[in-house]
Amino acid sequence: MKKRKIYILRLNHRPQRDKRVTTHLFLAARALGATGAFYSGEDDEKIQRSVEKVNRSWGGDFRVSYVKNWKKKMMEWKEKGGEIVHLTMYGLPIQQVIDQIRDSSNDLLIVAGGAKVPGEVYKLADWNVSITSQPHSEISALALFLHELFEGKELSISFEDAQIIIIPQARGKKVLRLNP
Repeated sequence: MKKRKIYILRLNHRPQRDKRVTTHLFLAARALGATGAFYSGEDDEKIQRSVEKVNRSWGGDFRVSYVKNWKKKMMEWKEKGGEIVHLTMYGLPIQQVIDQIRDSSNDLLIVAGGAKVPGEVYKLADWNVSITSQPHSEISALALFLHELFEGKELSISFEDAQIIIIPQARGKKVLRLNP
């Protein structure tokens, strides 16, 4: 059985306002088991370079790609048999839909908004999912969604080709640095 792919689509990235938020969204996605990410809005190669730099040191092959047209990406995703989860405070509570999402073996595209989200996103999504119906960040919504999706197993991920590995300690820091 093929492994399910999980990608993030960040809508309408604005480098002047969102560079840290978008980068942190992708770093959380990477650390918590997503396969890769796309973003629309303004093209910002710094985001892609930041994630590639993290991969070189911490391992893994999480990739970020720019897409000019988010709607086209969502429609292509569905045409290829993938399903779409839109994280929004206006959606159904995660606890009502997570089992249904987990039961699907189709690849997932998880949409995280930026500026005002167009109504078409809600219509194209297979699930509009809320992680509470209160304002909070897309980073926290994604982290909690992935945690629920993977049932906590994502907390034990190890990354191949890591050059830096943290050795868990009750106190202090222990970092193992490997030479390539």
